[in-house]
Amino acid sequence: MNGVLVTGGAGYIGSHVVQQLAARGERVVVIDDLSTGFPEAVRDATLVVGSVGDRELVSRVLGEHDVDTVLHFAAHTVVPESVSDPVKYYANNTCNTCNLLGCSAKAGVRNFIFSSTAAVYGMTDGGVADEEAPTRPINPYGMSKLMSENILRDVCAASGMRHVILRYFNVAGCDPEGRIGHSTPHATLLIKVACQHAVGACDSLSIYGTDYNTPDGTGIRDYIHVEDLAAAHLHALDHLRASGESLTLNCGYGHGYSVREVIDAVTRISGRHLNVIERPRRAGDLPMLIARSARLQRVLDWHPRYDDLDFIVRTAFRWEQKLAQRIAHVR
Repeated sequence: MNGVLVTGGAGYIGSHVVQQLAARGERVVVIDDLSTGFPEAVRDATLVVGSVGDRELVSRVLGEHDVDTVLHFAAHTVVPESVSDPVKYYANNTCNTCNLLGCSAKAGVRNFIFSSTAAVYGMTDGGVADEEAPTRPINPYGMSKLMSENILRDVCAASGMRHVILRYFNVAGCDPEGRIGHSTPHATLLIKVACQHAVGACDSLSIYGTDYNTPDGTGIRDYIHVEDLAAAHLHALDHLRASGESLTLNCGYGHGYSVREVIDAVTRISGRHLNVIERPRRAGDLPMLIARSARLQRVLDWHPRYDDLDFIVRTAFRWEQKLAQRIAHVR
């Protein structure tokens, strides 16, 4: 059996994909520099600590593990940070991806699945995007991913490698069985931060922008449960192994929730009052962004299992309770 390389597999999304791959018997190796990942999140897979920017390391791992498929998650993902430190994002998200692609093509990798983002769209008509929407990123994070998409397409055209690009909308929730979850330090994703506040890990919850042209003035996003997103990667892998064509696909549920609606759900699930502080808009944020993802469902026969805000919040809240208990035990 050929090996599957997952870069960033000790991180939030990557670890959920690794868990699903291992559960169905894939032979998985992970490269992660552990800057935001955790070795204990890599379950039933080989972990190699290092950077995908290290050409010698990547080439060795591809050869030693007879890798025919790469799933690439390793990236920086914080939009405001990308605005303040763009070089960090282009260096890691674009330059390191270019290195990984070069090594993959040279090693004869056949399939490449790329973790992209809805941030490649920027401002869209009506706040909704299908895969044909113009790509006009408004922050370096989105631009770094769009540049990587273009490099990937060119490398595949030159090498015969095929790819699936998955453009994520807002990923949230955790493994329903509580084995792994979102443990990234200094996270900025709304549902995680709200659940952290609900368990007492921080004193307040800041929301950014209450004057958008939306029904309640706060931003609206399409939240997809991480387990459904992980399953989309396995469907993409099966598609490529069956000699399917290269694809670019949106990953979302096709509807959104406002910041205030998310806060209401966290309040409801946790049973706790949240101390919400309203702040000005952040640079690089959008009023609304929702996926049109019919192509994902049609072409890959993917159908969501967890399209329910309360379920998403419940799994995230349980994970934060687990993390809080670990901290309390250490103390």
